[in-house]
Amino acid sequence: MNTYIPETELNATPAELLRIGIETANGPVSLACSFSLEDVVIIDIAQQAGIKLGFFALDTGRLNEETYEVADALVERYRLKIDWYFPRHENVEAVERGKGMFSFRESLQNRHECCHIRKVEPLSRALNRLNGWVTGMRREQSVTRNDLKAIERDELNNGIIKINPLISWDEEQLISYTEEHRLPQNRLYSQGFRSIGCAPCTRAVQPNEAARAGRWWWENPEHKECGLHRR
Repeated sequence: MNTYIPETELNATPAELLRIGIETANGPVSLACSFSLEDVVIIDIAQQAGIKLGFFALDTGRLNEETYEVADALVERYRLKIDWYFPRHENVEAVERGKGMFSFRESLQNRHECCHIRKVEPLSRALNRLNGWVTGMRREQSVTRNDLKAIERDELNNGIIKINPLISWDEEQLISYTEEHRLPQNRLYSQGFRSIGCAPCTRAVQPNEAARAGRWWWENPEHKECGLHRR
């Protein structure tokens, strides 16, 4: 479970929440960057406000080409240094040899296994050197994020500080900021994608579907997390 830091998000801007969270962490803090609209907006806000953040990304081995394009665009625009983390090859080899290339579609247990190998274990290595991490999670995104707080103590990751500066933003605010500041964005958004993860586990959504309906679309809404943000 997560331990909540006293409420700070009321009337606070994302930049203010970042500053409060970084001060609370009292040590190195990095953004876990999946190159979503949320992450790109956070990068721009931090850069505009002169807030110093580190940046890391998880290359699961199954990202879309369009995601790498955004990463390159951000490095070029902001001169970022992104620390990339990869799954341990022996674990990927074992599951693919033993269960095939798409075992994650056969059961929730298998999907969690794949996410653990490709995301959760690399994340633990990334966070091991940090006092805090920043995410682009928003309450509006799904039922699994309704109780999200702006600043939390992540007890499942050695008690480090977890900062969610965009929790109260809606999708309209996100898109408006992105367009106003002409930020790089994944080309898949223009094709109906609203939440982008690994290529085999992400699809475009229909007009009346929730933003994360295209993630693991064969599962129930309450299961649509990969384990990076266990609550």
